[in-house]
Amino acid sequence: MLTAMLAAFIGGIILNFMPCVFPVVSLKALGLLRHADNSASARREGLAFLLGVVVTMMALAGILLAARAGGAAVGWGFQLQSPLVIALLALVILAAALNLLGVFEVGLSVQQVGAIDIGRGAFVRSALTGALAIIVATPCAAPFMASAIGYALVQPPAIALVIFFALALGFAAPFTLVSLFPALAKFLPRPGAWMDILKRGLAFPMFGAYAWLVWILAQQAGSGALATLLAGSVVLSFAGWLYGMAQKRRFTGKGHKVLFAITAVLVMAVLAPLPGMIKPGAALPGDQVAATLTKEKWTPQTLAEQRGHGKAIFVDFTASWCITCQVNEKTSLSTQAVKEALAKTGTVYMVADSTKFNPDVDDALGEFGQGGLPMYLVYPANGGPPKVLPQVLTPGIVVDALTQAANKKA
Repeated sequence: MLTAMLAAFIGGIILNFMPCVFPVVSLKALGLLRHADNSASARREGLAFLLGVVVTMMALAGILLAARAGGAAVGWGFQLQSPLVIALLALVILAAALNLLGVFEVGLSVQQVGAIDIGRGAFVRSALTGALAIIVATPCAAPFMASAIGYALVQPPAIALVIFFALALGFAAPFTLVSLFPALAKFLPRPGAWMDILKRGLAFPMFGAYAWLVWILAQQAGSGALATLLAGSVVLSFAGWLYGMAQKRRFTGKGHKVLFAITAVLVMAVLAPLPGMIKPGAALPGDQVAATLTKEKWTPQTLAEQRGHGKAIFVDFTASWCITCQVNEKTSLSTQAVKEALAKTGTVYMVADSTKFNPDVDDALGEFGQGGLPMYLVYPANGGPPKVLPQVLTPGIVVDALTQAANKKA
């Protein structure tokens, strides 16, 4: 248990640097820079970020454990198997990007336009930043994390929650430590006019995260849901612009209530169609790839039928929302060396797609002690137990594993 807690803590620290998390945690970095000269405000924001991270992590872990106790085979990142959650996240990320560009402001003081409230408003914003960071972090599985989560999911709930708590502490540790200890904050650059440029520049990683979520939604729910989200994004952007104008009118003493009311109506109009846009039966990436690259769709039954017939089997457990999966696909699995090794060894290539909820995939992850995607299994030609490959692949790792598996004849 102590080993799993340490692995979860280290994995949480590394998670800050994963590509799906960076756009959000960069907001926290901007907050620390803003308060580099005010240790009390920095501590308040750091503690708020820690609170948001821990509360959200424990809530997600509680829902996950309750779902598993009720018989649902779900794992890390389960909420991103819901197109509705992805659509809502995309809209939140888009709104954050517009805010960074100055289309509208959050936390403006009533007394002065542009003055940032460093009291309750900053505390709430930091807590919400921590919550959002945890939610969007789930597609990523940092080193040390998968084994810790895999261990947690087969333990009693109390032990599992302790391990998830260690993961949350690790994730929040870098920002919390810098905010709590002024000596560390001295290494940060001083606030200045350059921060306004940085703030606007950080909008573009947020737009990148928005584009990624839109792409995932298209993979899960098809073109109809994509059209709904894109239309909603345009309306939300217009609502943000109106809200910004209403704020300016308010602080100059002009009428603003009508603009605020229109903004509220537009936001409700964006949210209303989202639950009904999810349609079953959308094509999955694994199905499309299988049709063009002769990859077979993995199921426990098809795997059992193929094992032990003199051919090695490679199983790619993946999902469109899994960043590490997509990187491995581009840098290793689709390379010429791996393709040649697959052909030379006669390996059967199977894809286990978890873009939409797939209980068989989550059962397999639990069987091999993996808490999340990706997972790669290589079954030897003689039908023996499989080898679990690392979560971060290189072509050499895959080629060596395929060669060894093919040489193990019955």
